[in-house]
Amino acid sequence: MAASASKEVTYAWEGTDKKGKRIKGEMQATGEAFVKATLRRQGVNVVKISKQSAFKSGGKVTEKDITLFTRQLATMMKAGVPLLQAFDIVGKGHSNPSVARLLADIKADVETGSSLSQAFRKYPLYFDNLFCNLIGAGEQAGILDALLDRLATYKEKILAIKSKIKSALFYPISIIVVAFVITAVIMIFVIPAFKELFSNFGADLPTPTLVVMAISDFFVEYWWAIFGALGGGLWFFFYTWKRSEKMQSTMDRLLLKLPIFGHLIKIATIARFARTLSTMFAAGVPLVEALDSVAGATGNRVYHDATKRIQSEISTGTSLTVAMQNSEVFPNMVIQMTAIGEESGALDAMLSKVADFYESEVDDAVEGLSSLMEPIIMVVLGVLIGGMVIAMYLPIFKMGEVV
Repeated sequence: MAASASKEVTYAWEGTDKKGKRIKGEMQATGEAFVKATLRRQGVNVVKISKQSAFKSGGKVTEKDITLFTRQLATMMKAGVPLLQAFDIVGKGHSNPSVARLLADIKADVETGSSLSQAFRKYPLYFDNLFCNLIGAGEQAGILDALLDRLATYKEKILAIKSKIKSALFYPISIIVVAFVITAVIMIFVIPAFKELFSNFGADLPTPTLVVMAISDFFVEYWWAIFGALGGGLWFFFYTWKRSEKMQSTMDRLLLKLPIFGHLIKIATIARFARTLSTMFAAGVPLVEALDSVAGATGNRVYHDATKRIQSEISTGTSLTVAMQNSEVFPNMVIQMTAIGEESGALDAMLSKVADFYESEVDDAVEGLSSLMEPIIMVVLGVLIGGMVIAMYLPIFKMGEVV
């Protein structure tokens, strides 16, 4: 899917509808033939098609853009604004041309007879199964405005969790990158200058100084191999991680076991699981069908596989509580709340409370992590940079003692 989507190009088209009215729009497709075929099925007589240049394509459509659009559409639907007019208002008011073009294409599909959920399904890169299933459930039940509001709230909460996870990881990663760059600069440019100074020292150099100078020599001679191996290794790692299910499963399992970040990733994953299942169940989506979307929304392969096992057990008559207990990846509190929800017939409300609890846990964990990481990073940087500086100044101290 991602490979085909990456080859898509934006085409501007002009034509006439069944009544002879002149219409125009834009569409992302892999070729002109696809655009013609799609428009013909929609009853449009194509007059002109032209490929849009790359610099006019606008920015990338992000998850934040989709979340904002969902909230705006929900607000307008609740206010009684007609659907097509709401698309016009949101599309024309958006600063990102790519979003405006996407909404124009969806609006064109709806105008030619497609349901809203069918129109969204044509763009799986931006609207996943969960999004489309909830929109479809809202259309069938005649409560599209309420479902859009619930969906907007869901996406806002999930986006907030992802943002907190990224902010927690960004600080230590950025410090590690900066520390590596500084170390490389010292090794390649600074220490060789000291080495030249010490060449006429006329006495044995201290062991720490010799070790640092040997490492510096290696950096100077093989810097291209070090940076190449590091860059190539990182590229290969992330390339394999994205495309290998076995690699994803292994890495996600390791991430959950990390001493500092593992707990944060686990509670964020449980919050996403509970929030997604609560939203789907409240919308009237059957439990077995809902678990398909829940598995994809967890963001962790371990919980994805566990959700699939839960789905399989439920389809054979096992209760959700027992299936979750058998998966052995959920805390006792989550299982107990699920059991109360099943017994009282308020499973969506109980799962929503579980999600609220773990989302607040994520907030606390991120704050605690930030305050914990700062002293640890300062100590590591102090030992690394300070150690090199001391090693290079030891011979100077030795000279002072001799004098």
